[in-house]
Amino acid sequence: MKKISNWLQRSSPGWVALLALVIFLLFTALVLPAQSSKAAGQAGETGTPDLSLWYTPGDLNRMAESYGEAGRQEYVRSRFTFDLTWPLVYTFFLVTAISWLFGRGFPPGSPWQLANLAPLAAMLLDFFENISTSLVMLAYPQPIPLIAWLAPIFTLLKWILVASSFVLLLIGVGAATLAGIRKRRKIL
Repeated sequence: MKKISNWLQRSSPGWVALLALVIFLLFTALVLPAQSSKAAGQAGETGTPDLSLWYTPGDLNRMAESYGEAGRQEYVRSRFTFDLTWPLVYTFFLVTAISWLFGRGFPPGSPWQLANLAPLAAMLLDFFENISTSLVMLAYPQPIPLIAWLAPIFTLLKWILVASSFVLLLIGVGAATLAGIRKRRKIL
């Protein structure tokens, strides 16, 4: 894990973190609203597993039923188009920003340097969530109990790690700012 973290650190100079921020902001402003509107229209009042913090296998099956055949097909299609891209975008931003900020805010070799792995774990859980919920949608009305139980666990852990990554980003901003102030005071 440390090798991956170190590689991410070396691959995240300021200009890459800035590029990732621009891509994240553009995607959030231009693509996300249309996709969210489309998903909300498709899901109706039953909601969607991706935006839920927790749901049960029964909830997931009710969602699958309420979507209908065409809705389930669209759900699966969007999991392997948009929902492959979005995790890559937010992970690129979070990994590069955390790597860059923590590289400035904490000394080399600090355990804090491993914080750049949290967004990677969130992305993997997002992909596991997409696969598991898609399998449930494709198999409906045939139940897949193990997958239906794993899906909400993947979703909950994904949201915990995504939220933690944004908290880490704020910690990085604070640590880099304090390190910059200390460095400036030493120069003066």
